[in-house]
Amino acid sequence: MTARVIVADDQSVVREGIVMLLGLLPDIEVVGAARDGDEAVALVADLAPDVVLMDLRMPRCDGVEATRRIRRDHPGTQVVVLTTYADDDSLFAALQAGARGYLTKDARGEEIVRAVEDVLAGQAGLAPSVQRRLLERVTAPPPAASVAELPDGLTAREAEVLSLVAEGLSNREIAQRLHIGAATVKTHINNLFAKTGVRDRAQAVRYAYQRGLIRPQGTAGT
Repeated sequence: MTARVIVADDQSVVREGIVMLLGLLPDIEVVGAARDGDEAVALVADLAPDVVLMDLRMPRCDGVEATRRIRRDHPGTQVVVLTTYADDDSLFAALQAGARGYLTKDARGEEIVRAVEDVLAGQAGLAPSVQRRLLERVTAPPPAASVAELPDGLTAREAEVLSLVAEGLSNREIAQRLHIGAATVKTHINNLFAKTGVRDRAQAVRYAYQRGLIRPQGTAGT
């Protein structure tokens, strides 16, 4: 059976590239393309596709809200998130909204086909890296401090990246440790630099020690 698919992405080059890729894949028919979440919801109402490949970060109506509306009003349509980011915040927001699959935009054609087939069969279509993050989230011990207690508006992920910077890890090594893309690591580092006012990694390490986000080696925890 051919799966009828809608692609939603606000970047025209990315959207057209995904549509072109899907056109080469077996058993997939692209029936529409949307520039934002509102368009995606409207196309689902008009075309009743089997699956929507949904970007998360779009103007007007983002992918999480569009997923929530589609799953509420059109339960026969499944959603597979297709995004640049594989961080915990976007992952769990999308899954909680009703997405059944989650792929990064560097996914190969066969991975997309497998994810579509899985969600249509009632299974979860998750990339291996996302499965690892999900398992880590479920099995991780409670954090020592809540997000509200982190200084300067840092998110839990930014604080985690900062601690790995303090360990001396490169961007690539941090990406491997956290199972995310190097571009995502760079984004987190740029964000935490802007929030904390530091200019380089050395200042970031000093900031982390001063704020108690990490402890000097050999210091016993309480």
